[in-house]
Amino acid sequence: MLAVYLESGAVHLRRAAVPHRPQGFALLRLLLGGICNTDLELQRGYYGFSGVPGHEFVAEVMEADTAALIGQRVVGEINVACTRCEWCRRGLGRHCPGRTVLGIVNHPGAFEEFFTLPERNLHVVPEGVPLEHAVFAEPLAAACEILEQVSIPCSERVAVLGDGKLGLLIAQVLQAHGYKVHQFGRHPEKLRIAAAAGVATELSGDNLPTAEYNWVVDATGSPEGLRRAASMVRPRGTVILKSTVHGAVGIDTAPIIVNEITLVGSRCGRMEAALPLLSRNLIRLDEMIAGRFALDEAPKAFERAAAPGTLKVLLEAVR
Repeated sequence: MLAVYLESGAVHLRRAAVPHRPQGFALLRLLLGGICNTDLELQRGYYGFSGVPGHEFVAEVMEADTAALIGQRVVGEINVACTRCEWCRRGLGRHCPGRTVLGIVNHPGAFEEFFTLPERNLHVVPEGVPLEHAVFAEPLAAACEILEQVSIPCSERVAVLGDGKLGLLIAQVLQAHGYKVHQFGRHPEKLRIAAAAGVATELSGDNLPTAEYNWVVDATGSPEGLRRAASMVRPRGTVILKSTVHGAVGIDTAPIIVNEITLVGSRCGRMEAALPLLSRNLIRLDEMIAGRFALDEAPKAFERAAAPGTLKVLLEAVR
C-alpha cells in the first residue's frame, strides 16, 4: 500500500505492508484526510516526529470484530488509551500517560491507504453527511471541547483571536451555541466565512481591544497569540489556548498574575459533540476547503497547505 512519511522536514511516499489488525481494532481504508497545522508542525520537527502523519480522516471499515461496522463510513477519536489506568477509569483517556495518538505519538497515522484504530474509537458518519464535511469531525470536536472545559454564561461575548482553520471552526461553534462571538483576524476572505455564519468580525493589526472581554480564545497558531490574548481579557477573565506552536513561547507573566487571569489549555474533543453539528449542517465548511490532492500527491499537498493563508487541504485515497 501507499503511505505518506515525514522525516527530517521532508514529505516522502513509501510502499508499506497493510498493517496487522489486532483484536478489538478495525482495519480502515482511507477515503479522505485533512492536513492540519499540527501535521505541518510535525513536518517542522514538533515532538521530534518521523513516521506516517494524519489524524483528520473519514474512512471505510474493511475488517472488524464487530460485523455491523464493516462497510461503514467512520471518523475516529485519535487518542488510543490503555483503558486500565487511573486516568482512563476517570473517563480521561485523552490524558492516559500510556496513550498513543494517531499520526502524532507512536501510532501510524491516517495518511496511508490502510490503517488501524480501536473499534471503541470509531463513530459512524451520519447518513447524508458528505465526506468533505465528515473529514472536519476531528477539528470540529476540538472546537467543541472549549464548551466541555469552561462554563461560559449564556449570550456572553467571546473574542476569538485568529482566522485560520481552527479559529473559523471555533468561532462558528460558539456562535451556533448562542454566544456573541467577535473574531479578529488578518484575512478578509477568511473572515467572510465566519461573517456569513453570523459572527462579528474585525480585521486586526497590532491594535487590539485592551481588557474588553471575559473570555478570549487564542487560535492564532503564533507564539505572540498568548500575549495578545492576555492583553484583551479583563481582570479575572479566562484565556483558552488552542494554538499548537513548535518551540518555546516567551511571555511576561506579570500581567497574568496581577490581573488574575485563568489560562486553559485545550486540545482534542469528543466526536459526540461534533457530529450533530455536521448532521444539521450548522457549520460552513465548503468555503474552508482550499484544495484536494490524491494521496500520491502528498508532497504537493503539504506544500500547498503550508502556503500562507491557506485553509483546509484534503488528501483523497488513490483509486
